[in-house]
Amino acid sequence: MTPNSPSHRSRRLGPLPWIAPAVLLILAVVLWPVYEMVRTSFLRISTSGFVRGSAGLDKYRKLFGESDLGHVLLATVVWTLAVVGLTMLLSLALAQLFDQRFPGRRYARWALIAPWAASVLMTAIGFRWMLDRTAGVLNTLLTDLGLVDGPRDWLGDPSTAWPWMVFVAVFVSLPFTTYTLLAGLQTVPAEVYEAARVDGASAWQAYRRITLPLLRPAFLVGLVINLINVFNSFPVIWGMTRGGPDSSTATSTVFMYQLKATDIGESAAMSVVNFALVVLMVLVFLKVSRWNGEES
Repeated sequence: MTPNSPSHRSRRLGPLPWIAPAVLLILAVVLWPVYEMVRTSFLRISTSGFVRGSAGLDKYRKLFGESDLGHVLLATVVWTLAVVGLTMLLSLALAQLFDQRFPGRRYARWALIAPWAASVLMTAIGFRWMLDRTAGVLNTLLTDLGLVDGPRDWLGDPSTAWPWMVFVAVFVSLPFTTYTLLAGLQTVPAEVYEAARVDGASAWQAYRRITLPLLRPAFLVGLVINLINVFNSFPVIWGMTRGGPDSSTATSTVFMYQLKATDIGESAAMSVVNFALVVLMVLVFLKVSRWNGEES
C-alpha cells in the first residue's frame, strides 16, 4: 500500500469523514448563532432592526444598570433549583414505581407520556385559562365549595404565580426524566438484589447501596438536561404570565425577551450573559459530580 493510495489516505483521516456532517451541523446551528448573538450585543440597533453603528460595551453597562436584573437572576436560580429538585425527586419515585409489576402498569406508563407529547406552550396556556380570574375553572370550583370568598388572580400575584409555574414546569418535565431513570433501573441486574437479600440487606439498604450508585449515570444525564432546559425555560413562564407584572415573574430568558421590545442590543447582551451562565453552570456541575473522574 503506497502512502498516496486512497486506502492509506482514508486511514489517515480516521473517523473525520463520518463525523464531518455532524460537525458542520453544529457549526451551522450552534456556533454561528452564538457568534451573531455576541456580535449583536456590541451594536446599536433600532427596534425596527436597522444597525446604527457600534455600541461598544454600552449595552452591557445598560444591562447591568437595570434595577430588575438582580431580582431576575435570583428568581432564575430559585426557579431552576425548585423545578429540577422536585422533578428529580418525583421522577425517582415514579421510576421506582413503574419498575414494579402492578395491574394497569402499561396504561400508567402511557398516561405519563401525555404531558411530554403535548406542546409545552399549549399546556401552559391551558393552565392559564384554568387559573383565569373571571372564567377559570379553579376559581369557579373553589367558590362553589366555599373555600374562597371570591375569585383570585392566581397569576397576577407573584406569590401565587410562582408556585403554579413551578407545578406546570415539573408536570411537563416528569415524563422525560422518569423514563430516563426507568431505563437506568432496568439495567441493574436482578442477581445483585438477590445477593443483597441473601446477605440480609433491607429494602432501603439495597436501594441506597445498590440502586442509587448504579443509577448514577442515568441520574446525571437527566439532571444535566433538566438544568439546561429549566434554566432556559421560556414557554411555561411566557405562556402563563409573560413575566409580569413588569418582571416580577421573569427569569433571565424571559427578561431577555422583554428587553427585545425596547433595545435589541441589550437583549443580545442578556443572551450572552445567559449563555455564559449556562456554560459555567454545566462545567461546575460536571466538575463537582466528577463526570469523567474515577470514584475515590
